[in-house]
Amino acid sequence: MNTDQLQQAFVKIFGEEADATFFSPGRINLIGEHTDYNGGHVFPAAITLGTYGAARKREDRKLRFYSGNFEEIGMIEVDLDHLVFDKKDNWTNYAKGVITFLKEAGHPIDTGFDAYVYGNIPNGSGLSSSASLELLIGIIAEELYDLKLDRLDLVKIGKKTENDFIGVNSGIMDQFAIGMGADSSAIYLDTNTLEYDLVPLDLGDHVIVIMNTNKRRELADSKYNERRSECETAVEELNKVLDIKTLGELTSQEFDQYAYLIKDADRIKRARHAVSENERTLRALEALKAGKLDEFGRLVNASHVSLEHDYEVTGIELDTLAHTAWDQEGVLGARMTGAGFGGCGIAIVQKDKVDRFTENVGRIYTETIGYAPSFYIAEIAGGSRVLSRKS
Repeated sequence: MNTDQLQQAFVKIFGEEADATFFSPGRINLIGEHTDYNGGHVFPAAITLGTYGAARKREDRKLRFYSGNFEEIGMIEVDLDHLVFDKKDNWTNYAKGVITFLKEAGHPIDTGFDAYVYGNIPNGSGLSSSASLELLIGIIAEELYDLKLDRLDLVKIGKKTENDFIGVNSGIMDQFAIGMGADSSAIYLDTNTLEYDLVPLDLGDHVIVIMNTNKRRELADSKYNERRSECETAVEELNKVLDIKTLGELTSQEFDQYAYLIKDADRIKRARHAVSENERTLRALEALKAGKLDEFGRLVNASHVSLEHDYEVTGIELDTLAHTAWDQEGVLGARMTGAGFGGCGIAIVQKDKVDRFTENVGRIYTETIGYAPSFYIAEIAGGSRVLSRKS
């Protein structure tokens, strides 16, 4: 969607031109899954699929929202003085959360605004449409009210919205990747310290193919919070002897020595994934920097195996995509990406083999699952930004 189309859509709904237009990307995660809330490393990248917005400041205290994706809902209007979670307000709860926490942080938002939003991230795909929307609302507020915001503070407000307003106990990876993304680069992030490096993503003659299961995944209703709780309990058990805050502080060797302290077989598996995935992410970074793409691909495969058998967050849809992808010519590696339980996988595929890849994987998936997947080429993009300002 370009800026002219955004302005036209805004005028159609609200009757006047928007003050500015915006874009906030979605994200994929190359490797490092379910490590962000375990104090480990992640390796995400922002993509060109995302959420577009157009907004205009108001003189009163009304916030009016309209989504081109949910036209049947129509306009949702809320009051700046009554920003509470309300299920009937649907997607605008994310916007209400961001505005709430910006105000709590002392930022002067003293009038409302009108906002038109349109996203081309497939709904429920696990490419982080919620974090994309959170950062979009953040940069709309930053622009309209001339807020002096550090981008990392905005990232943290997005996470706080997800955790404390929506009720999903997620880590910071999604908001960080979306807020801090850069063209042609992935982000190697230590979620414990928030130290990060932008790493040029040179995959040679390969591209990243997003494989959408087309099975909707509602994160708040999934076992996401349960997995986090299992890991936190494992840390408590390990601390009978150790002194750690997160599983990301352990090496696999250390974990092997002290795993006996964890009194439940499932919790041992969950913790083992968090520790081993953190190490895989570091090795994957080193392999990519050294141009060892075959090794990088094998680590991507190993990540899926661990997510399938130790963390148990994949399911038949994601497993079918990954296992089938492994058998295809020209594939370096494939795995689920995101929280799991549906959503998307990624595959690193030789450019001239992509058509054959999508044909074969699509056919086998459809035969196995009963409906077709979707495929997209993931183009790496910059972070959330203003597209245009009213002249």
